[in-house]
Amino acid sequence: MPKTFEIAVFNGDGIGPEIMAPTLTLLSGLSSDYDFVWHDCPAGAASYLDCGSDLPEASLDTARRADAILLSALGDPAVRFPDGTEMTPQIDIRIALDLYAGVRPVRVVPGMRTPLALPEGRTIDFVLIRESTEGLFHTQGKGTVTDDMAEETLRITRATTEKVCRFTFDLAEARRAGGHPGRVTSVDKANVFRAFAFWREIFDGIAKDHPELTADHAYVDAMALYMVQKPWDWDVMVTENMFGDILSDLGAGLMGGLGMAPSADIGDDHALFQPCHGSAPDIAGQGIANPFAMILSAGMMLDWLGRRQGIPAMVADAARVQAAVDACLAAGETTGDLGGTLDTQGAAHAVIARL
Repeated sequence: MPKTFEIAVFNGDGIGPEIMAPTLTLLSGLSSDYDFVWHDCPAGAASYLDCGSDLPEASLDTARRADAILLSALGDPAVRFPDGTEMTPQIDIRIALDLYAGVRPVRVVPGMRTPLALPEGRTIDFVLIRESTEGLFHTQGKGTVTDDMAEETLRITRATTEKVCRFTFDLAEARRAGGHPGRVTSVDKANVFRAFAFWREIFDGIAKDHPELTADHAYVDAMALYMVQKPWDWDVMVTENMFGDILSDLGAGLMGGLGMAPSADIGDDHALFQPCHGSAPDIAGQGIANPFAMILSAGMMLDWLGRRQGIPAMVADAARVQAAVDACLAAGETTGDLGGTLDTQGAAHAVIARL
């Protein structure tokens, strides 16, 4: 009998449902070795307008019980809380389920509209790990604001920093076995903030447990420069929440845009997979959204579940999904943001055809 997985599905706002639907179709047709049961989880701006909550407790409970979580895009800049802040239930889910490791792969393959002219023989293939529950997001929605000043709190704890650094070194070990350099870079601002000197001390301590890997440091402002000047030099990076939020969008720019940027947020017991882009309400309903980041995020889910559950077929299918998207890019079978002529459904069906 095939193994059945319970998946919490957040269809989301804006283009969210448009990119989620073909992704679920793709996943449902992959294999007879495993199967999925989809559980719809209302959240986001539409949910807030419907029931007064951007993350209903029932949806969070479903996510907590699920084997994995698929999330498309949540929120709408036009729908805000009374204090003027935009709702971000995806961040609330990360904190509630302790999804401390935000995994943001950056790969440039033929067919991508990268703004860089790569030198002969150079490739871009690195992973940015963003600590996703603390840092400068710690006081989200709870900062102090007066007529004369505003103040937020940066929080870095030893327990969480140790976990995210161990996760990063383990990932670098796995990538090294696959032919990558085995280099881990801590991205911080330890020359200015005591909190990042604390972070760096923890990173260096864990690095000692991995003598076969190269461990080094870079300041975040310098890394923003290096990612443009020499992005082929990097393998795996780990950084604080806000820095990771910013650098992951820079990484998406190297790939031609957020439509090519998948991600995962992983904890000890739960994992969520979503594209890095937002709900793009300005193009919602037009059928032109790029589904590739959503599809690649689903591929990351397959890889995580397959390794966690010991199902080689899922790990192999994750690689097949990535290869199918790569093949579509090389053939120009893409949406307009990447220079192609396909609509959302057409681009997703091109990937399914190659599978």
